[in-house]
Amino acid sequence: MALKLIYLTVRQLFAWALLSRRDAVAKDVEILLLRHQLAVAQRRTPARDLQGRLTWADRAWLALLAGLLPKHRLEHLRLIVSPSTLLRWHRDLLRRRWAYCSRRKRPGRPPTHHRIRALVLRLARENSSWG
Repeated sequence: MALKLIYLTVRQLFAWALLSRRDAVAKDVEILLLRHQLAVAQRRTPARDLQGRLTWADRAWLALLAGLLPKHRLEHLRLIVSPSTLLRWHRDLLRRRWAYCSRRKRPGRPPTHHRIRALVLRLARENSSWG
């Protein structure tokens, strides 16, 4: 029994040492991620499972926070979804953002300038043998 207590004490000391080595931003992100998970888990919807409780905003928030953490840290957290799912959501968010930014303002071919159009029509009238 004493050996187990010593083992747990040493293990806890090493855990605290590792925790103090991590920078404060990673700790804050991890705390926010876990708090949001707790808020989602505390919602009362008896008819649906946990995946059904996640709204688009929840998924976006979890994906954003998961994207800020290194992958090896995500694997050691107790998450309500798998780390690969969080990373997939993060990739989807980035893909949607860049697709939105790079979309054209108006679909289709841009309009031809009126001077060029007039020139082409004039040349077509003057040279009917061109085809």
